[in-house]
Amino acid sequence: MDIQEVIREQVTTNPVVLYMKGTPQFPQCGFSSTAVQILKHSGVPKFFSVNVLENDEIRNGIKQFANWPTIPQLYVNGEFVGGCDIMREMYENGELKTMLQNAGLAS
Repeated sequence: MDIQEVIREQVTTNPVVLYMKGTPQFPQCGFSSTAVQILKHSGVPKFFSVNVLENDEIRNGIKQFANWPTIPQLYVNGEFVGGCDIMREMYENGELKTMLQNAGLAS
């Protein structure tokens, strides 16, 4: 399976996926830490995370997959949502929580 197929499988078999630097318990950059906090504050009890620092193929492949140059990247129900800035904006205006609640992924 090539890396694009691996990524496609990850985002389509997990309802909420965050590609990040580090882990939710130990984020390795401020943007990844912010993304994790946004998901927690949005009522997402758990999500699938991928530490891109552990795999250069994933780290480069995810940027091509969504044609988005930065990490973290959030996917909800197989759809690319955005990076940290977009997540922050959607969180602040309530759009992210509404999207996650409508999908049955947040309380």
